[in-house]
Amino acid sequence: MFVLKKSALAAAAAAVALVLLAGLCLSAVGAANTAPAAGFCVVLDAGHGGADPGVRGVQTAVKESEINLAIVLRLAEYLEGAGFSVVLTRKDAGGLYGALTDGYKKRDMQARREIIEAASPNAVISVHQNSFPADRSRRGGQVFFRQGHAAGESLASSIQGRLNALGGNDFSPLRGDYFMLNCTDYPSVIVECGFLSNAEDERLLLTESYREQVAYAVFCGVLSFFA
Repeated sequence: MFVLKKSALAAAAAAVALVLLAGLCLSAVGAANTAPAAGFCVVLDAGHGGADPGVRGVQTAVKESEINLAIVLRLAEYLEGAGFSVVLTRKDAGGLYGALTDGYKKRDMQARREIIEAASPNAVISVHQNSFPADRSRRGGQVFFRQGHAAGESLASSIQGRLNALGGNDFSPLRGDYFMLNCTDYPSVIVECGFLSNAEDERLLLTESYREQVAYAVFCGVLSFFA
């Protein structure tokens, strides 16, 4: 009897998911070619940074901020390759607050808002990682948008569909009341790429190959939104 090991099954499932996702993205690319990305600006926000690590992995205590930045940098490459103008709120491991004094978190968030306002973007994507210790089985990507913002909801739905194809989930985008969704009127979403409270999501997010798949899924969602 031929028996596949659990790791081989997981690898095969990931490969199938990536093939399906690539098919969806090729369709989006084809549509985007009829409406060139030149002239469109996207702000990419890698959540947290510096003294604010965000949530930590349940197994390795990896910082959310590190994973956020790695995914944003790869996503920026995909978008720039497609002709988008890309603005990053942060480009390294540091925060945006200046001196580490009282009120640093508020200064950090205001700095992100100022970067967005200066860019006058067509879309804002804030990348984060999720955590839900009450149910460590929950995993996969989840996208949030601001209630009442039709364009933001459309962007969230487009990205959520691609993340669902990657992770085999059936999540719907959710309304959220967060600073990065409310600080400007540009179409904005928060993309929670996975749950660091889930050991398998953490394991995957620690690998460059999976982070690239997540970035590619978000990229496909953006293309579909602008098509």
